[in-house]
Amino acid sequence: MINDYLEVENAEGMPELADSALAMEFLLTIKTGVRNTAIAMTETTNPDLRQLYRAQIEQGLALHEEVSNFMMNRGWLYPYNYNEQYKQDLKSIEGAFMIGKMDLFPGDTSRLGMMAQIDSDQ
Repeated sequence: MINDYLEVENAEGMPELADSALAMEFLLTIKTGVRNTAIAMTETTNPDLRQLYRAQIEQGLALHEEVSNFMMNRGWLYPYNYNEQYKQDLKSIEGAFMIGKMDLFPGDTSRLGMMAQIDSDQ
């Protein structure tokens, strides 16, 4: 495996992998927000708050639909095709393992930065 991730040929496909991962994280965050808002709605007796929560849930569901459609159009999400989604998930896992194996940090981290203090006793 080539460890020089700074070379363009070794970064091929990385922007799309990053974009799809960020989109999936956003989709999961939206789901969590809808779920948490629904729980909050069931725990309040204030009619004004319940109406506010209901509006937030509707906005969250609309955003979830928009992001899901975007991801499906890009080929990042296959909610109606288990086999294709499985292939996509495997591709994501392989990408994560590939990134995990990269030597992203130099072995020698003792370099002095721009703001380093030099000890006068040395």
